[in-house]
Amino acid sequence: MILETPARIEPCGIEETIPVALTDLVLEIRSAAEALGRGLQPDSAAELRAMTRIMNAYYSNLIEGHNTRPRDIEAALAGHMDQVENRPLAEEAAAHVRVQEWIDDIHAQGVLFEPTSVAFIRDLHRRFYEAMPLELRFVEHNGQHKEIIPGAFRAEGEEVAVGRHLPPSAPRIPDFMDYFAARYHGLTRGASGRILSIPAAHHRLNYIHPFLDGNGRVSRLMSHAMCQAAGIGGHGLWSISRGLARGLQDPAEYKERMDVADRPRQGDRDGRGNLSLATLTSFSGWFLTVMLDQLRFTDAMFDLGRLKDRYTRLIADLYPGSDRMPQLVSHVLRHGEMPRGDAPLVTGASERAARGDLGNLIAGGFLKSSTPKGPVRIAFPLDYRERLFPNLFTDAEPLVPPPPLPPRY
Repeated sequence: MILETPARIEPCGIEETIPVALTDLVLEIRSAAEALGRGLQPDSAAELRAMTRIMNAYYSNLIEGHNTRPRDIEAALAGHMDQVENRPLAEEAAAHVRVQEWIDDIHAQGVLFEPTSVAFIRDLHRRFYEAMPLELRFVEHNGQHKEIIPGAFRAEGEEVAVGRHLPPSAPRIPDFMDYFAARYHGLTRGASGRILSIPAAHHRLNYIHPFLDGNGRVSRLMSHAMCQAAGIGGHGLWSISRGLARGLQDPAEYKERMDVADRPRQGDRDGRGNLSLATLTSFSGWFLTVMLDQLRFTDAMFDLGRLKDRYTRLIADLYPGSDRMPQLVSHVLRHGEMPRGDAPLVTGASERAARGDLGNLIAGGFLKSSTPKGPVRIAFPLDYRERLFPNLFTDAEPLVPPPPLPPRY
């Protein structure tokens, strides 16, 4: 018989005896997040943050079995739907980008709501589905073509099964979600608790499965918000979805680990809740290790010194014989927005030659400007993105250390 009391989701966290391996991971994550983006100029960081959101949406789509080209996501965000290969999937990914941007914006303003509150979770779902294309706002359920209501929990009769797991029945979802919010309100009070609770909240929200569709996406967006609230957002420069989609060794790890964490308590030594404390601990160790792996990967990709070297080598290869153009890119990358009149000072060239260099870099998409005569700032053109950021969207051999192993208990 399936328990229908909200305590069915216990344990909601690792509270009594926290393994040293997990506390060590929390400390490493905090340290890695503090170092991420150090030295990046704000304009450069903003461009990289926008690219990270596209990467996050790309991998979140991939988890759902939707393979969307980054080029299509960028085109959809710009409203250039005539350039998109698969319009619904591109619009779906663009919706994800916009919700994540909203999270980043309210965090920067200091008004990020409690990410595990019922109101915030419903708002995530509402914002996401209000921006979804019409084709993806319907789902087949028990032979019926049902519309997904943005922000609405499953209604009576909308019972679901997720593999072997039977989530709480629809009429009980409000009570389960109130319990969820209350428990994580307590579990996220301390600095370490805010980080340690991210994996558990991610799993337990999916365990409740409050929405008819979109639960996985909402849980990943909630996890992103929890990272921001915990102070480990790294200026928005890293993506949890990339790590979940790729795993540490195998892309199948995420769903396998989520499934194992559904297991009921295995005897008197396996915690005091309905679900297994041992499997929650193991899942938390894996999830936190994925987070650390992604922070390290991103640090290697966005490190200012390495990025400058890759960027100037690219420009030198594309424009052989020109020493001035790599100089301009390096200057703008390091110092941010540059008035066009400063180009001769940076390169030591004549005004006419410097103007030609700027024109070439703008035409190639390496620099951008809001107005035809306005100052220029750095850009990262899609055609050369893999050269600038190896392994960001592909399975090419990474230029970073191998991922750490999750702790064993």
